[in-house]
Amino acid sequence: MTSPPDTVKLSREEGDALIERLQANTVTSDDRQLLVKLIQLYFWFTFALRETKISLQRLKRALFGEDKRRPPPPPAEGESSAGEDVDSAAAGRATPPAESAATVKDPAAAAPEPEAAPPQRPPGHGRRGADAYPGAVWVICRHEELAAGQHCPACGRGTLYPLPSGVEIRIDGNALLSAIRYELEKLRCSACGEVFTAPVPAPVGAEKYSPQARAVIALGRYYLGLPFYRIEQYQALVGVPVADATLWDLAERVADCAYPVFDYLWDLAAQGEVIFQDDTHVRILALLAENRRADATGGTLERRGMYTTGLVVQVEKRVICLYLAGRAHAGDNLATLLARREAGRDQPIVMSDALAANQRDDDDTLIRCHCLAHGRRQFTDLDEVFPDECTHVITALNQVFEHEAVTRDRAMTPAERLAYHQTHSGPLLAALHDWLEQQFQDRMVEPNSSLGKAFAYLLNRWETLTQFLRMAGAPLDSNTVERALKLIIRQRKNSLFYATPPSAYVASILTSLIATCVQAGVNALDYLVALQLHRHAVFRQPAAWLPWNYQDNLAPA
Repeated sequence: MTSPPDTVKLSREEGDALIERLQANTVTSDDRQLLVKLIQLYFWFTFALRETKISLQRLKRALFGEDKRRPPPPPAEGESSAGEDVDSAAAGRATPPAESAATVKDPAAAAPEPEAAPPQRPPGHGRRGADAYPGAVWVICRHEELAAGQHCPACGRGTLYPLPSGVEIRIDGNALLSAIRYELEKLRCSACGEVFTAPVPAPVGAEKYSPQARAVIALGRYYLGLPFYRIEQYQALVGVPVADATLWDLAERVADCAYPVFDYLWDLAAQGEVIFQDDTHVRILALLAENRRADATGGTLERRGMYTTGLVVQVEKRVICLYLAGRAHAGDNLATLLARREAGRDQPIVMSDALAANQRDDDDTLIRCHCLAHGRRQFTDLDEVFPDECTHVITALNQVFEHEAVTRDRAMTPAERLAYHQTHSGPLLAALHDWLEQQFQDRMVEPNSSLGKAFAYLLNRWETLTQFLRMAGAPLDSNTVERALKLIIRQRKNSLFYATPPSAYVASILTSLIATCVQAGVNALDYLVALQLHRHAVFRQPAAWLPWNYQDNLAPA
């Protein structure tokens, strides 16, 4: 019931007259037709109000976020909530029977109550140990007047011997780029006029900007999301000014050294077992100008949109993050990736949401999975309007995600995880599928309503939503790639746009390498410095300069 019924025009006088005829039981055929229209209008109006409430609820959630104060669902019939159990137990302890108090003659003879155990501090709180600072500079501090083997200056009898060193951590601060001014002494010969200039200290390179300075700029722009003009203002504030155009040149030089590794990562990711894919929008000024020119001249473009695709790929025990910005959407970039896949390999498992941009024409060459969290989200948006139906679906899906948490906590192998889900999640989802279909068969839900569309979303994609019940290693949701795209979204919120497709490509290279370093637990700053210092070796053999193996190829210090 999506379209309104015929318009009904009824004045107050006509309405009063109709009421009188109803009370007198003298209804005419015209009155009966009018009553039918009024009843239809009533049903349509209640349906429209319900849908409007859903839209307003979604708008409120988009503006103000999820309501964290929403009370939990009431317990099932015959059960009491956990809070009631605790309160009743506490009340039982607080009011003991009177005779029990009378039996204790001597308070000192009563057994003392056990002391309450100190509350356990949750992990992640408290001071960090010294091992939490692997990037700290080590400075060895020795006694100025004492050494091992000397007599003790306190007692004069004992001999000092070494103990493990104590550790103190001190945190310093600096600008993103700091400058050092070298005053080079100059001497001139009085006879020949030859000028002799003192050399720069040995560790200082010949270039003005060091590899570490260039790597810091790349991390500031493509990990922290700081736009170049903001870095320029900050550097001027702390007395080390650097123009934004210079900052771009420095970042581009890092990308030039990193390009071979980025290209090799695409070859490596193409052989992956599980691929997560998704898109987010991006602004590229040159492509926006191209759209405007096409509008002005009446030309046509094959595609007008702009996207940044995120691909998170599991290759054995490694995780590779790849980004690519431009006109191509996730389905196009997935096809580009799989075109590099070696022949004879098993079909990869590909997880995404159900958007058409994520699909490919030849999806039969892969095992497609759709995000079950997106399916659940269809009902969390409607739970205030259809509480009974949505609670039923959400409760069943939440149990499935709880089973998934158990498989992670127990570190199950893919085969063990598959068997566990088939045993515990399979019956839950089979019962949910039957219930959804029964709701349509019994006409308990309007197919064109928001609730009916949420039901249809699950039923139409049931096979791809439940792929984890049939394929070992198939994920439940696409949260992995959505978390990875937050890195791109952070850049977009701070920097708004890229100027040209080449600048977007530079961003794709550096963001991909930084995100892959994060997944591998590697210091991204040291890695980007190493790629610059060994540029020729990187171009000769990029496979030896991946984030997880580059240290094996560094020259010994």
